[in-house]
Amino acid sequence: MSRLLKSTAVVSGMTLISRLFGYLRDMVLAVNFGASGATDAFFVAFRIPNFLRRLFAEGAFSQAFVPVFAEYREKRGARELKDLLDHVSGALTLVLFLVTLLGVLVAPLLISLFAPGFHGEDGRHALASEMLRITFPYLLFISLTAMAGGILNSVGRFAVPAFTPVFLNLSLIAAAIWGAPLFAEPVVALAWGVFIAGAVQLAFQIPFLMRVGLLPRPRLKRAHAGVRRIGRLMLPAIFGTSVVQINLLVDTLIASFLAAGSITWLYFSDRFVELPLALFGIAIATVILPRLSREHAGADPMAFSRTLDWALRLSLLIAIPCALGLILLAAPILSSLIQYQEFLESDTRMAAMSLMAYAAGLPAFILIKILAPGYFSRQDTTTPVKVGIIAMVANMVLNLVIVVPWVWMDWPGPHAGLALATALSAYLNAALLYRGLRRDQVLHILPGWIGLWWRLLLAAGLMTGLLLILTPELSQWSAWIARERVLMLLGLIGLGAVSYGAALLALGVRPRAFLLK
Repeated sequence: MSRLLKSTAVVSGMTLISRLFGYLRDMVLAVNFGASGATDAFFVAFRIPNFLRRLFAEGAFSQAFVPVFAEYREKRGARELKDLLDHVSGALTLVLFLVTLLGVLVAPLLISLFAPGFHGEDGRHALASEMLRITFPYLLFISLTAMAGGILNSVGRFAVPAFTPVFLNLSLIAAAIWGAPLFAEPVVALAWGVFIAGAVQLAFQIPFLMRVGLLPRPRLKRAHAGVRRIGRLMLPAIFGTSVVQINLLVDTLIASFLAAGSITWLYFSDRFVELPLALFGIAIATVILPRLSREHAGADPMAFSRTLDWALRLSLLIAIPCALGLILLAAPILSSLIQYQEFLESDTRMAAMSLMAYAAGLPAFILIKILAPGYFSRQDTTTPVKVGIIAMVANMVLNLVIVVPWVWMDWPGPHAGLALATALSAYLNAALLYRGLRRDQVLHILPGWIGLWWRLLLAAGLMTGLLLILTPELSQWSAWIARERVLMLLGLIGLGAVSYGAALLALGVRPRAFLLK
């Protein structure tokens, strides 16, 4: 197995553990709290700092920091590298502290901005504002955690950052089971769970930074050249890497005007799409960014192009069957994993509609993650910004074009239109990123793509036919006990995976074709 594929497998394995705990977390939340105005309030209070975390920490900051870190490590001495880390951590901590303080002070205003539909007599606005004040410091903790993870990833220690999110899931599970009964409004316990999780995740990574001798000691220097370079790269990258997250916030804003529970249905739909996105899209992107940065710094354009071509092939090999599986098994997945006690069959039907719409965009979501490092590794943050703005505007237009007629016709599930608009705008985003890499002549498609495409489509078609024939109706799933639902779901997933893999092998696709040294 090549080193790159091995590193991807390590990240995917650790991410799988984290996501399994994440689904256990979502199951606990769904069973104990259901889909209601209170859960809508929590998910908004959690989504705002989580959005900023993905925007600044995992998005703009990581994409700007890793290439500069790789350049310092490749071309400068250990003393200069350590000096960069110290000053970056100092500047980041100061900015995050000020942003966090501001966010706590203006929490009601932020809720009005991101969920204007919460104003009313049901108390959702006040509840969401209270919880946002508790969850907002999560941004400070988790952004510093993301910096620590970027350092560890850059030196080849991928497992620890990929495993770290497990602590968020454990904290929320504990809050839901043991903390909720202690509060007059039980859902507030979840906000405290988020706060505690942020501190624990940061503390967990500190010993590993010490072990590799790269634990930053925060310092401030106004004119530090490395910090200023990262800052310049970050500003445009804020849009470029996080259009999907901005679109999700736009969805939240519109969904706040729809039926109570709409935000919760969208949340669970998004969570199930995030599993393959994290296991494969984010895992591959995490591994290739340091490699692409080194290849660019080493002036090796052919190696750079080969790495991107490899990532695209591997991601599509996985994304296509995952998207089809989520579309075909949307209701069975939700019924088997979260349709118990407070989460009703009607909730499953509504959430399944948005899950299918989000799943249709999964290949595009993954491609965006793969293509973006092709720009950021070259310290080009301008092009993704332009692409991101175009895609974001397209999403807003599509929201109006799809959702307004949906509501006007009084069709059920208008929240699914929001998910569909997000999926369609993601394809536009991915297409423009791809075209830009080809135009800049940094991505040269290697031979074999046409043959790979028709083999993938034939294998996916076989899998689709089998699942359509063998999947029972939702009413049958609801009649079964939990064990029967889970066993049937696992059987269908296994059948789909085996049929897809066997078809690829029969058509001549071999694992060694996806090795990259």
